[in-house]
Amino acid sequence: MTTSEFETSSKVLATHRYRSAVVYVRQSTPGQVEHNTESTDRQYALAERAVRLGWPRGAVRIIDADLGRSGASTAGRSGFAELTTLVGLGQVGIVLALEVSRLARNNSDWYRLLDLAGMTNTLLADADGVYHPGLFNDRMLLGLKGTMSEAELHVLRARLDGGIRNKAKRGELRRGLPVGLVWGEDEGQILLHPDEAVAGVIAAVFARFAACGSVRGTWLWLREQHLKWPLQPAAGATSPAPQVIWVEPTYHAVHTTLTHPAYAGAYVYGRTRAEKYVTPDGDLRTRRRRIGRDEWEVCIPDHHQGFLDWDDYLANQQRIGRNIRPTAHQPGTGAVREGCALLQGLATCGTCGRKLAVYYDGRHHNTPGYYCTGTGHLIDGRNLRHLRIGGVAIDAAVGQAFLAAMAGDAVAACLAAARELQDGHHSVLQQHRREVQRARYDATKAERRYLAVDAENRLVARGLEAAWEKALTALTAAEAELARREAQQPKTLTAEQQSRILALGSDLDVVWSAPTTTDRDRKELLGTLLTEVTISLDRAAGHADLVLRWKGGALTDLRVPLTTRTSARLRTDEDTIDLVRRLAVHYPDAQIAGILNRQNRSTATGLPFTAGRVQVLRHHWTIPCHQPDVHTSQNNDQLFTIVDAAAELKLPPPTLHRWITEGFITGEQLTPGAPWRIRLTDQVRALFVDEAPDGWLAMLEATLAHGLSRKAIMKNIKTAELQAVYVRTGRRKGLRIEPPEPEQALFQP
Repeated sequence: MTTSEFETSSKVLATHRYRSAVVYVRQSTPGQVEHNTESTDRQYALAERAVRLGWPRGAVRIIDADLGRSGASTAGRSGFAELTTLVGLGQVGIVLALEVSRLARNNSDWYRLLDLAGMTNTLLADADGVYHPGLFNDRMLLGLKGTMSEAELHVLRARLDGGIRNKAKRGELRRGLPVGLVWGEDEGQILLHPDEAVAGVIAAVFARFAACGSVRGTWLWLREQHLKWPLQPAAGATSPAPQVIWVEPTYHAVHTTLTHPAYAGAYVYGRTRAEKYVTPDGDLRTRRRRIGRDEWEVCIPDHHQGFLDWDDYLANQQRIGRNIRPTAHQPGTGAVREGCALLQGLATCGTCGRKLAVYYDGRHHNTPGYYCTGTGHLIDGRNLRHLRIGGVAIDAAVGQAFLAAMAGDAVAACLAAARELQDGHHSVLQQHRREVQRARYDATKAERRYLAVDAENRLVARGLEAAWEKALTALTAAEAELARREAQQPKTLTAEQQSRILALGSDLDVVWSAPTTTDRDRKELLGTLLTEVTISLDRAAGHADLVLRWKGGALTDLRVPLTTRTSARLRTDEDTIDLVRRLAVHYPDAQIAGILNRQNRSTATGLPFTAGRVQVLRHHWTIPCHQPDVHTSQNNDQLFTIVDAAAELKLPPPTLHRWITEGFITGEQLTPGAPWRIRLTDQVRALFVDEAPDGWLAMLEATLAHGLSRKAIMKNIKTAELQAVYVRTGRRKGLRIEPPEPEQALFQP
């Protein structure tokens, strides 16, 4: 007997053979499972070794649930979790693996298994021998093997990752490309997609975004023009022209296209970073996060031909970033919105230089205004803004200045607009012609496949016939759409049409104020010439000073007189002011607003009251606000709200409110719609008891005893002709009424 065989036989005892033997089988990736079959077979053959060590064949258990799973972590390894559970329960005598690295590739999982095996007297075995984790020498050797296994995994990853990064720095690492780009035959060569329809729709997206400046506007334009969007389900790095599927365009696809640097001819690597996090269930997961452009690992501009240059790409990203809808009380600086404020995104504060935010006033919220989000000095304990001004006169002045500046170039602008309309329609028409060609090719291919099949093989012929019919339907629809758009194609401008355009250009102010010209159109026109409008306010002099900064650096100064509001139009009626003065002693602003609204009162502008509007009204008329400590003096006078009185009398508030309504007790209101208040005197407290006096009757018994209806009894209680109390505890709680005098009883028991 050799030394190793003696050591093995001395470690394997009968107590181990009473328990089961477990063979743990694992391969790191599905590719290894498919191709490295020899290694898998060797692992399954370990069951025979367990038999040779003395275990019955029926006591050998194989755990292979982790085939195709990495051993770097326990996440997703149900087989390893099952193994540790069996070892911890003391049901395993020996664990066999081809090598210990198959069990775990990280020390945290490896030492957890060793600790469990040492406590439960479980052996571990690999190709080098049998180990007992409870013995010092074996534990040290197993620990060394685990450390070497973890280090080996780190070295392998470092080598692979280093090679990948080094190739990426040269721009030669082949990864999936976005739709419209394909890999060439040379190292790192990226080409435009050979399909003209794919390249055409991508180019149309960038051209449209340059015109409208909005991702959503570009997406809506694609849908309006009924253009399809290409997808590459398998955008691999080996196929020169991946398969393309045409679908309806989505906002996400358009946004990804406009923000992907590969379309600008740049090769990038490391746009995302892996982050580990713990789920609420305690599982360790990994997610990808996008990082900023300055943190990209590799960025090689002008690496290949793109749809736009790098400078245009950077300008587009700034434009998209400014298009984010601002939060409350923050100015918008990006794409024009639907409001009527013409200087949205252009107006700045003359005091601090901040972009001015927009607000809307009036009954229908259609009167624009501008205000600065910064604050100035404290005046009377209040922060006053640098600037807040109505925008009607300012918008009109800027609009007139814009029309005056356009007077010389109005004709050229109109002709340029007509040419842009023709060019846009032409690009859409070309894309629809490509779609017809593609649909015709698909129909021809489907026809060839149908004709090539044996007609008697109906199982195949029926499917090919349906595909051919579907392709013909798509071709008919594409041809009909092309014919419709060719009929709508704008014709080349004739001499007469050009003369009309010249007349239109000379009367541009009519076009500016036409009902068909939207506020969005006006704001886009202003944005073509203006970069900034600085507003400074001088209320003492009664005017606002504007500085218009035109593209190119020219400046224009404007002075706009301020309109003064008459106080009579905004004066709240005296009765409402009087009522607010009385209510403010007892109630906060929100409760006062509810009372005023229940009385159908409104502000001077006809709006319903809110807490803020009540506060403005109090500040204007110097009415003190409600102080909570006033309630203390009210309690001294025994005056309570319904909630406080109910708590004092140990009743539910709805019950107390019902007895006030029915007149059982008396309540007070400062004004109709105000909360009820109750003066808790000793007489009122005596009406609510825990036990009724002996012989007092419930309502039904009282009606029979007195010979009166319920309504008559309640009336007599209100007029004090009858005495009653309310029992608030017990199973028979409720109203109890004094019985009639014996000689007055109509019915004797």
